[in-house]
Amino acid sequence: MSVQLNHTIVHATDQERSARFLTELFDLPEPVRFGPFLVVEVANGVSLDYLTSPGPIAEQHYAFLVTEEEFDQIFGRIQERGLDHWADPFHSQPNQINRNDGGRGVYWDDPDGHALEIITRPYGSGS
Repeated sequence: MSVQLNHTIVHATDQERSARFLTELFDLPEPVRFGPFLVVEVANGVSLDYLTSPGPIAEQHYAFLVTEEEFDQIFGRIQERGLDHWADPFHSQPNQINRNDGGRGVYWDDPDGHALEIITRPYGSGS
């Protein structure tokens, strides 16, 4: 099967703020304007297309698979910024990371409350 995710739209109260929040934490290239979107591309060719939306934003979850080195760098930026973070998606384990499947993972929220997550091992991959 050759089906691949190409892009997803991320609704934000301020697309510039939200797109830069992600690119700065992940050390990604600057977002690129495409029509009404600010496009952030990640390494596997998938893009997050930020769109400023009026009204309440429905919170979504976005998980990113990173290397151990990238985890250290991104988690360091999370800590430097003093961002609240959790070991779990339910925010019941504050200021911790998880070690699921023999890797590491952490959750935090973007400016609009979208749950962001980085993991170093895909779930179910074992240790």
